[in-house]
Amino acid sequence: MDAAQLVWDHFKFNAEQRLKSFNFFVLFSIFANGGVFTAIQYHVAPFVLVLLGLFLALLATVFGIVDARSHQLIELTIPALKEIEGGFPESHRLFAIDAEKQGYWIRYTVAFRILLGIQFLFGLGVAIHGFLR
Repeated sequence: MDAAQLVWDHFKFNAEQRLKSFNFFVLFSIFANGGVFTAIQYHVAPFVLVLLGLFLALLATVFGIVDARSHQLIELTIPALKEIEGGFPESHRLFAIDAEKQGYWIRYTVAFRILLGIQFLFGLGVAIHGFLR
């Protein structure tokens, strides 16, 4: 295996894992949020809502940590990929082009963190609602 293949395989593996992890978070959140709304509809004990809310907040926190680590592992490869691209025609230097044109807000990281933050706040809100009930 040459160095370029090692770097690319590392990038590809971690990028795929990050998206799979996020997809799993979205799916898990849908079911957990559905459980919260069902619990509210059937007037379950407030303690159950507190537990569900704390679970949702914990879920968002854990997936946030996993996503941050995946992001770090992906970022490790970017300088090496840009260096490898240095021998390509300018129009083929995708990582360099992306770095120049990439805005701060149009990124997977921003989208993931917004959704994780909203889920965390929703979980806290459910826990507080259950506590105050």
